[in-house]
Amino acid sequence: MRLNQLSNVKGAVRRRKRVGNGEGNGRGKTCGRGGKGQTARSGGSIRPGFEGGQMPLYRKLPHRGFNNANFRTTYAVVNVGDLERIDASITEINGEVLAAAGLVRDANDRIKVLGDGEITRAVKITAAKFSNSARAKIEKAGGEAIVA
Repeated sequence: MRLNQLSNVKGAVRRRKRVGNGEGNGRGKTCGRGGKGQTARSGGSIRPGFEGGQMPLYRKLPHRGFNNANFRTTYAVVNVGDLERIDASITEINGEVLAAAGLVRDANDRIKVLGDGEITRAVKITAAKFSNSARAKIEKAGGEAIVA
């Protein structure tokens, strides 16, 4: 089978619903938008939780507890196999080198090295964290994993 031989299943493709074309099609006059008011207008949408000016439920109820989203530490992830793509002349790898190679967005990101892939050359890698398998592969290749 080839891509040009594929076809849609019967009933998969439907015509666009054309509203406002007379009462006979069932979508005339108000075009399925109900009566008048804010929701009948173009661009008229009410944000979730808005109760028409009445004090919303989420403000009536007490908010308690701790939310870790504001305090979580995020890491830019780099695999051991990705380090193999960096120029062989570079023996010391840090955030600047990884950012220049396009493996992380920002040189100042916290970097965690994971153990997916293989590394064949000895490199000195500076990162915030290393997985156990990544550390083992780096050291097996004769390199060094430095936690900064």
